[in-house]
Amino acid sequence: MADLPRMLKALADPTRLRIVHLLNGREELCVCEIVDALQVPQYSVSRHLGVLKAAGLVTDWRQGRWMHYALNPKLSDEERGVVAAICLRAERETTARRDRRRLEKSLRPREKGGMVQCP
Repeated sequence: MADLPRMLKALADPTRLRIVHLLNGREELCVCEIVDALQVPQYSVSRHLGVLKAAGLVTDWRQGRWMHYALNPKLSDEERGVVAAICLRAERETTARRDRRRLEKSLRPREKGGMVQCP
């Protein structure tokens, strides 16, 4: 369960909103997939993911040399509702729609059983 003020503060950043929007409805994403979708440097994405993790919004795990992230499965129904409402609103933003298209394009090989090539 996330601390509400900390959660809302974490969600008050445009880049972090974009990350949550990408993670919403997905089982998990590799940090390189998030970087490709957002077109933001890896160090910046990692820093923002750290803030989201500290707020209790995301969980992470290492697979080989890559970090994977997902929305925290322990979020309460109310917290999931906040995330869902934010993501629904984000769909009206051009930037969020572009991020989603870039992510879907990069995930096609993975969804067909292939590998996503991370640098």
